[in-house]
Amino acid sequence: MTDTTSAKDAQACDVSIVIPVYNEEENLPDLVARVGEAMAPSGFSFELICVDDGSRDDSARVLRDLAAGNDWLQPRYLMRNYGQTAALQAGFDAVRGRYTVTLDGDLQNDPLDIPELIRTLESRPEINMISGWRKERQDAALNRKIPSMIANRIIAKVTGVKLHDYGCALKAYRTELVRRIRLYGELHRFIPVLAFEAGARILEVPVRHHARTKGVSKYGIDRTFRVILDLLLMKFMLRYLHRPLHFFGGAGLWMGVPGLLVCGYLSVLKLFGESIGGRPLLLLGIMLVLMGAQLIGLGLLGEILIRIYHEPEGRDQYRLRPPPQD
Repeated sequence: MTDTTSAKDAQACDVSIVIPVYNEEENLPDLVARVGEAMAPSGFSFELICVDDGSRDDSARVLRDLAAGNDWLQPRYLMRNYGQTAALQAGFDAVRGRYTVTLDGDLQNDPLDIPELIRTLESRPEINMISGWRKERQDAALNRKIPSMIANRIIAKVTGVKLHDYGCALKAYRTELVRRIRLYGELHRFIPVLAFEAGARILEVPVRHHARTKGVSKYGIDRTFRVILDLLLMKFMLRYLHRPLHFFGGAGLWMGVPGLLVCGYLSVLKLFGESIGGRPLLLLGIMLVLMGAQLIGLGLLGEILIRIYHEPEGRDQYRLRPPPQD
């Protein structure tokens, strides 16, 4: 550990804290103050990267004013509302610390947990990522806790990454792991799965959780359907990302082989003089063969695309804008 220093005065620091912000003007002063209070006595040098995700309130101006009085605060301002995933990636692209920590901007996560998470990473070199577990979650049971509990169990079962709480934003990483992960779409919910796919060893620890006292929650029941679709994507990525032909080609064979057998059977009947032109079985056989061929072709195309995946061009999913002016 080193003495607490300004992140602006150094090329690197110990801890980079990334917080996506969207319409949190009421929470930002307390959030920044509490992060400073938690980190100042910790002995870790740090920077706080607050990414304003195109807020429609005065969050950007509040961040600008707070940064003027705190040299460790590094705001970033996105051109528009890209979503939490892109905001996190914008923060990840800017980190300079040996460790990276994420948390939400609604003050439900407690910054006091951050130093302990970093100490755990320092004492456990085999661990690449620590995921928070809101064991005593302070949310409404009916519309938040129970659906979340069910979703967590389904995700853990489908992906094989056993965690109690996928939705907890408070996580700590070794920064080299963060640099191996690229976020897009709405995959911020599945960062542990992406980390696991990248070879990380993950530890889950209980963390504090507080009820929201200011602002409005950005989550609704509609996200449940998006989570289901993203979960299917995660399952595919874990099993077939590097071998898409096994998935599409396997499905193609299951369709194509029966189709060929049907067509072969009908061909034999034709040789013996029977009429097969009006048989529905002929259409079924041809359809199965064509669908099988298309799926195998799709698998081959996937194999070509995976080569491109392994040689990314590093295109960003966001654009930055300057700080707000009076």
